[in-house]
Amino acid sequence: MKLSRVGLILLPVLLAGMYLARAPLALRLAERGLERSMSEQPFAALPDGIQLALCGAGGPLPDPVRSGPCVAVQAGRLHLVIDAGSGGARNLTRMRFPLGAIDALLLTHVHSDHIDGMGELAMLRWANAANTSPLPVLGPPGIAKVVAGFNMAYEADAGFRSAHHGDSVAPISGHGMQATEFPVPAPGESVVVLEREGVTVRMFAVNHTPVKPAVGYRIEYGGRSVVVSGDTAKSASLEAVARGADLLVHEALSSELVAAMHRAGAAAGRPIIAKVTSDIPDYHTSPVEAAQSATAAGVGHLLFYHVIPPLPLPGLDAVFLRGVSAAYAGPVTLGVDGTLISLPAGSDAILELPAAL
Repeated sequence: MKLSRVGLILLPVLLAGMYLARAPLALRLAERGLERSMSEQPFAALPDGIQLALCGAGGPLPDPVRSGPCVAVQAGRLHLVIDAGSGGARNLTRMRFPLGAIDALLLTHVHSDHIDGMGELAMLRWANAANTSPLPVLGPPGIAKVVAGFNMAYEADAGFRSAHHGDSVAPISGHGMQATEFPVPAPGESVVVLEREGVTVRMFAVNHTPVKPAVGYRIEYGGRSVVVSGDTAKSASLEAVARGADLLVHEALSSELVAAMHRAGAAAGRPIIAKVTSDIPDYHTSPVEAAQSATAAGVGHLLFYHVIPPLPLPGLDAVFLRGVSAAYAGPVTLGVDGTLISLPAGSDAILELPAAL
């Protein structure tokens, strides 16, 4: 009985002591966690081959699990990013993707949701590895003007960072981006935009009218291949270039769910929302159409990204995917930020790994 009473007296004292010590305890735990996080290199531990992670699985609408369009690819020793939507660069940081080692940013087109994170991506790539040359940006005609605009906007920032940290962190020669434009090939054809260390990247035309030019990319390494659609209506050009690919990363818009948004906008007296939601289906691909393209191209796995609209309620995933399994018999993944798929070199395996976030 006496021990119980002593315990009852000491327990509040112990709890009070833990409460008073919470700040130094939290700091110590944070330091240990930060050291472990900074030491880990999860992408370096993956097998040789092509590793693809969604740094942004959504479109222009706010979505708690899908940031603006952004696809990270590690092919052999090369590190590529396709598009730089809002939130993508920060997701790459959280994923511990080697930002300082990014070899090139590939742009599919210059819609705002695909480019609004470019400045942050270039800045982080520069400062994370004291890069002495700008980030190469590859894509169709029109990207040089966008790159020049971002470089101008970040010019003062670069000067401040270089003056503050010095060349050991922020050498002024490495800030910003350098654009290289490639002519868009005829439908069904492709042009090589990067070939290095066994990696080949091909650019091909897609149909995102009235957005022109608009392109997708095929990446090949170690006998494996990935195709990223960019934004497009159902495209015979994509199907031709994607033939036999291991992984097709395809945008998709659910006409059924967007129609519900249209009706809600009209009923709520929001004519602009009603107009936009009636306009956008004609230059995107429905999930079933993407599945049909996956079947026509004979790809091994279909991964949806640039998912429109957001899917905030249980059951909406099922609505989005309705009819897909009837159109495509292979495995399908509805992407979220952090979705990670591995294609080991010299293998037929397509591995969906635990999320990188």
